[in-house]
Amino acid sequence: MRNSLDLDGRPQDTRVVVAMSGGVDSSVTAALLKAEGYDVVGVTLQLYDHGAATHRKGACCAGQDVYDARAVAERIGIPHYVLDYEHRFKEMVIDRFAASYVAGETPVPCVECNRSIKFRDLLTTARELGARVLATGHYVASRALPGGERALYCAREAERDQSYFLFATTRDQLDILRFPLGDRTKGETRALARQFSLSVAEKHDSQDICFVPTGRYTEVIERLKPGAAEPGDIVDLDGRLLGRHSGIIHFTVGQRRGLGIAAGHPLYVVRLDAQARRVVVGPREALRTSRMRLRDVNWLGDGAIDQALCAGRHEVFVKVRSTRPPQPAWLSRGADGIEVDLVAGEDGVSPGQACVFYDAPEGQARVLGGGFIQSAVAARAVLPLREAIGASRVLP
Repeated sequence: MRNSLDLDGRPQDTRVVVAMSGGVDSSVTAALLKAEGYDVVGVTLQLYDHGAATHRKGACCAGQDVYDARAVAERIGIPHYVLDYEHRFKEMVIDRFAASYVAGETPVPCVECNRSIKFRDLLTTARELGARVLATGHYVASRALPGGERALYCAREAERDQSYFLFATTRDQLDILRFPLGDRTKGETRALARQFSLSVAEKHDSQDICFVPTGRYTEVIERLKPGAAEPGDIVDLDGRLLGRHSGIIHFTVGQRRGLGIAAGHPLYVVRLDAQARRVVVGPREALRTSRMRLRDVNWLGDGAIDQALCAGRHEVFVKVRSTRPPQPAWLSRGADGIEVDLVAGEDGVSPGQACVFYDAPEGQARVLGGGFIQSAVAARAVLPLREAIGASRVLP
């Protein structure tokens, strides 16, 4: 007989490690599984120096959050361990974030944290503790496929869905990961926290980039990469000099405010040339992107990605930012790797962002994988999509 975690055996004979960040979501996850009779062990990762962030709203995995996780573990009666992952987190997440930003990219550190820390190192720890599964408080769903493998799906509540940050999860990892909150709403989660009398029931949600104490990325980057904020030129699309800047780390693709130059029409950051220390600006229409080349692609669809692309291209729906809805696109293999052609185009696409694939534009769509954007090609620089792949194949 299968239990609620889709495993053979009684809950009391099933050890589960719960990743407890100190927030309401992971706390409720632990409490729910304990209430169902599972042998629950809580693990909290100390990820970074919490001195400046202890009392800051939006911090996680540091300072007060560690104490909150311990208090919840005591309340529900489970063992709790705090593991020092600061060095690993700095090496794999913070340093990579800074290097990416200096290179003119827009990194997504939460993806790297899940990939390199939580779903790799912590999974190893879970196995060492004798656990059959690792459970987290992420709002994403995992379900078994007919062949026995597990697939990743969007959360029931679209506003809370975190699948964008979990696209790099591997099939092997999905086999032993569980997400008990994926089919619940945030309101239901808080109600359960009150029902279990958890001290974190009304605690605010953590922000995405937890290791930026002031919320200003440039301060972190300048501390880690002294001299990164070197001055350079601001130029238009034709290379004409419009002004000077104090470092490309102060700019992101799509930015309009704070350019420090006067023009007769609105200008936006279109591209960052890190090697030449140039900020390239242009009109809004220059932000439109039709094609992206990806790196580090992780495929979670049926079979291998080459099978999906055997016909030349594969219809998907993609997100290039976590807050935007999936839009229709075509996945194909180009000369330099996997490429994505956007049917309607997208504004403000930047190298370093994640591009996540889904099998549907809404609802609890299946996550088919994703990759990081290596480069983006402006809409005006590629053939119209109807000419490139045939008007009969393009979605309306």
